[in-house]
Amino acid sequence: MKVYRIHRRQWLPIDRDQAWDFFWTPHNLEAMTPPFLNFRITSEVPDRTYNGLIITYRIAAVAGIPVTWVTEIKHVVEPFQFVDEQRLGPFRFWHHQHRFHPAPGGIEMEDDVHYVMRAGWIGRLVHRLFIRRRLEQIFDFRHAYLRDRFGPALADAPAVSGKPYRPHQGSGD
Repeated sequence: MKVYRIHRRQWLPIDRDQAWDFFWTPHNLEAMTPPFLNFRITSEVPDRTYNGLIITYRIAAVAGIPVTWVTEIKHVVEPFQFVDEQRLGPFRFWHHQHRFHPAPGGIEMEDDVHYVMRAGWIGRLVHRLFIRRRLEQIFDFRHAYLRDRFGPALADAPAVSGKPYRPHQGSGD
């Protein structure tokens, strides 16, 4: 079994409470999701997320085929972090931790996703040929959406982690 990881960071020119309010509103998930997924929440959701909330939605991630995905919100430490875990869906395992760190002039939002493909070697092949790139496209879209919504990020702030966060005095991106 291969556990894959996506780790992203993004600087936003807002404070942690503003970030928490935005990410803690379930309906904002649709706006942050690329249109090619045909993402649609199918369960009743409250105006505010809470620990233990179950959210169901439909996505069409592969070849336009709709799939039901069920996630549970867990490990909430307001306003610092929360996790969404897949209960039913396309992956064998999905654990997505969202963290919000203070940073000069705003916050650094961090995503740490661990996931496992279904179907053994076939799943690993599909991952290499398609899924990894598709997940990167989803996070790239979200990065651009948040930049457009909250303002330009620091010119050199990394979108993908692995590089240290270094504030830059530039005028934006």
